[in-house]
Amino acid sequence: MYSFKELQDVVQKEIDGLEFSTPPEGLFEPMKYILGIGGKRLRPILVLLSANLFKEDLKKIYLPAIGIEVFHNFTLLHDDVMDNAPIRRSKATVHEKWNNNVAILSGDAMSIKAYQYIVSCEDRHLRDVLTVFNQTALEVCEGQQFDMEFEDRSDVQIDEYLEMIRLKTAVLLGGSLKMGAVMGDADAKDAELLYHFGVNLGMAFQLQDDFLDVFGDEEVFGKKIGGDILCNKKTFLLIKAFELAKGEDKKELEEWVSAKDFNAEEKIIAVRSIYEKLKVKDQSQAKIDEYFSLCLEYLDKVNVPAEKKKELYTLVKKLVNRSV
Repeated sequence: MYSFKELQDVVQKEIDGLEFSTPPEGLFEPMKYILGIGGKRLRPILVLLSANLFKEDLKKIYLPAIGIEVFHNFTLLHDDVMDNAPIRRSKATVHEKWNNNVAILSGDAMSIKAYQYIVSCEDRHLRDVLTVFNQTALEVCEGQQFDMEFEDRSDVQIDEYLEMIRLKTAVLLGGSLKMGAVMGDADAKDAELLYHFGVNLGMAFQLQDDFLDVFGDEEVFGKKIGGDILCNKKTFLLIKAFELAKGEDKKELEEWVSAKDFNAEEKIIAVRSIYEKLKVKDQSQAKIDEYFSLCLEYLDKVNVPAEKKKELYTLVKKLVNRSV
């Protein structure tokens, strides 16, 4: 069985070996750039860890796994354009370094490259792999659309938010695991259990990301705290706060959300204080724990020896502790 670190090295070596030298350079250079600025490589590693539960030789799965990482980075590239984000992993985003047109076209090319790599799987798995990938890719787009629509709404409900993050973030983790299981010759039941393991892991991870943006340690979290508060992002915390707030608390929260001119640090402290007063912090942590527990329930049911699942159990623990 491979370790997470061993597969991380495999994935990075495969990415470093990708050929993007065909003219025009203006199309392919941004692809090399965004793939070269790092990341956990979590999704292709999940493909390989899942396949490794059922088979030892993973060489034929390397390139399809890289296809998932290329697809993921394509979505980030386009998300950055839509969000007008200047920074990605401490580097200038593609549309900032080049321009919007380059980012859009290179992103389109990345999505096609992703398909090229994914269809390199064994022919006997091709139909099932593409069925999972196509459904997942479409759902990611649906999630992004919901996220954009939420920016202009003041009535977003918790269930709507949870469905949005399921589509935008969680299904790609689930899809990665299911594709790996299919290519590893798992039976349909185990492949489905691994899919639900991944989706619930993704839900916990995104909810935790939102939580740490408000209550995390900047040195541990790796980015400045309070960004979601400053841009009034519709997270579990904000939606739940509006659901619970009454009287002066609701009035103060509405004033901060509608304010155009404010001191950033003062807003972060004030809104965070409201979250704590309403016990939204505790409810958010409880929801995170719920999804982490649920993902482990699905992993427990996968019909392979516990020893083979050790790396996936360890990964969940590391994600809980943000040590991966």
